[in-house]
Amino acid sequence: MNFTSDNWSGAHPAISRNLERHAGGVAPAYGTSPVDRKVEGIFNEIFEREVAVYFVGTGTAANSLALSAIARPAGVTFCHREAHIVRDEGGAPHFFTGGGRLHTLPGKAGKIDAGGLREGIGRYPETFIHAGQPMAVSITQATEVGSVYSPDEVASLSAVSREFGLPMHMDGARFANALAALDVSPAEMTWKSGVDILSFGATKNGCWCAEALVFFDPKMAVQLPYIRKRAAHLFSKTRFIAAQLEAYFEGGLWLNLAKETNRLTEMLGQGLAQCSGVRLAYEPRTNEVFVVVPRTLAQVWREAGVGFYEWQVPEDLEAEVGREQTLVRFVVGISHDESDVRQVLEVVQGVSSPCGG
Repeated sequence: MNFTSDNWSGAHPAISRNLERHAGGVAPAYGTSPVDRKVEGIFNEIFEREVAVYFVGTGTAANSLALSAIARPAGVTFCHREAHIVRDEGGAPHFFTGGGRLHTLPGKAGKIDAGGLREGIGRYPETFIHAGQPMAVSITQATEVGSVYSPDEVASLSAVSREFGLPMHMDGARFANALAALDVSPAEMTWKSGVDILSFGATKNGCWCAEALVFFDPKMAVQLPYIRKRAAHLFSKTRFIAAQLEAYFEGGLWLNLAKETNRLTEMLGQGLAQCSGVRLAYEPRTNEVFVVVPRTLAQVWREAGVGFYEWQVPEDLEAEVGREQTLVRFVVGISHDESDVRQVLEVVQGVSSPCGG
């Protein structure tokens, strides 16, 4: 009954089998093997254009190297104040960009808006060297609270970015879940809406350890091979990241997994919301459910064997979470099935009396 994080889930059997299939024999190293080249071609097909793809081992590396590729002296990246690059990267974006800074912006449900972005960028006039210079815009898709930007919302942010000559980065740690929720194409959610660089995450959705940096204009990535090497993320046997992604894409597995975890999350959210004293903090759109719950009840859930994560209350919710309440997150991973959701709902509803359903 552990719904603490999708990072706790295992790998999909098809991905494990493909790793084993590629384990024997020899193949060219450092991203030049046949399977590396094949998967690069798959990325071109998925995004409907030629892209530059670089495999890395972690999402932290993907996000930090993406910003490193477009770093400027005294550079400032604009992002939501609850963004993963702010809260959970241990300062890696600052470190890898050589001292770049993150200017955080407010916004409901984990999303920034065009007006707030324009105002934030306006705090760094081009001629005022003491403040630093705008460098990039970074958005998270799906966001840290499970919401999603529509293509129109992405496009409105991109229009502001373009106005100031700034590239836009998308942190796609749960990219597949966002894509499944929106039911649009990968191209529509990214470069057709104005995204320049994507951190493409697959680890949370069934891979062992597979992340990729995707540049929609390969010319933007000319320094990335050197930056990645310097950052110690050039794997000699990158074919084992490529092998995971080969199986991940085969037959649409990646989207099928995301659709199922999204479906189970909706079911979980509906069940949790039926419990007395419990309410949804945000509408579940992807594979995360955030609920406001009395602290005493959260402890009862823990003692009953239910695994979840107590979440730091975002500023947009501070007025809505009382002193005797807490915000908790449940995440559905690829290792869960419908019986797991039913089991945890049976338990939480049983100890949350009075509780409906």
